[in-house]
Amino acid sequence: MVIRRRLRRFLIPLVLYGISAGVAAYFVHHAHSGSRGIEAQQKYEAQVAELSAELDGLKTQRSEWERRIALLRSDQIDRDLLEERARVMLGRVHKNDLVIITGP
Repeated sequence: MVIRRRLRRFLIPLVLYGISAGVAAYFVHHAHSGSRGIEAQQKYEAQVAELSAELDGLKTQRSEWERRIALLRSDQIDRDLLEERARVMLGRVHKNDLVIITGP
């Protein structure tokens, strides 16, 4: 009897602490590597940085196109740009131009 009481005094808290530690470990594991955990947050931040860089590049490209369109639409058209566009659209080249064929 005495041995059982001592064993219960020792085993019951040990089992409860073990279960509590298991539950805490479960939540800590999912907080770190779950679908909304720390690793997922780091992946989202990397994706945001990549998309922000792409957005900056597209904004630069858009401003360049807006500048070129403004040159074509203004009262005084840029002759070089007009000649370049006419050559591209008509498929013509000047006799002094160097043509480099890069592929299909």
